[in-house]
Amino acid sequence: MTVSKQDIIEALKEAKEKSTDRNFTQTFDLSIGLKNLDLSDPENRINEEVTLPHGTGKTQKVAIFADGELAEKARNAGADQVFSRKELEELGDDKTRAKKVADEYGSFLAQADLMPIVGKELGPVLGPRGKMPNPIPPTEDPSKRLESSRNKVRVNVRENPVANLPVGREDMSNEEIAENVETVLDFMISKLPKGPKQIKSVTLKTTMGKPVSLKVN
Repeated sequence: MTVSKQDIIEALKEAKEKSTDRNFTQTFDLSIGLKNLDLSDPENRINEEVTLPHGTGKTQKVAIFADGELAEKARNAGADQVFSRKELEELGDDKTRAKKVADEYGSFLAQADLMPIVGKELGPVLGPRGKMPNPIPPTEDPSKRLESSRNKVRVNVRENPVANLPVGREDMSNEEIAENVETVLDFMISKLPKGPKQIKSVTLKTTMGKPVSLKVN
């Protein structure tokens, strides 16, 4: 399957033309339909994050579970929330609050030695949402990890053979969004057993607009 960057840009232009003006900045949504993929086999399911080179245009909130030096570094690096070991355990005892936290933050990081506690206390809440944190060594500077996490989107193909995800906003350039789309398509192809042969359709649309199909070769 080959979809050129220019084809993507033309589809973006058409999607904008088909979109009704709104009093908010609309998101560009990418939909990738798949074929000949047996989702009853867990090996064929996809639930992973992809880092977009230009982000989605909307800042994603990132929280980290950390203590001591790493917690201080994370605060200085602009983490939206730092949960200590004690607070992590308290969340485990308050399922209602835990669910609110899981929904509030787009992604999570965790000090490596706290991962077993995260799994025990919050695994049932974060796991189904595909938000289990990525581990980070306690001595590492979390700045780059935090920045990368803000630019991630989740590709989730578990029950239906289609992936839907945001790839940008109207106030971003067509070139930036096109590069985001290329990144997602490359990722999808790398995860499919038969690669590009299993891509059935690719469409782009704005939040309130009509979908525009890209030619899949």
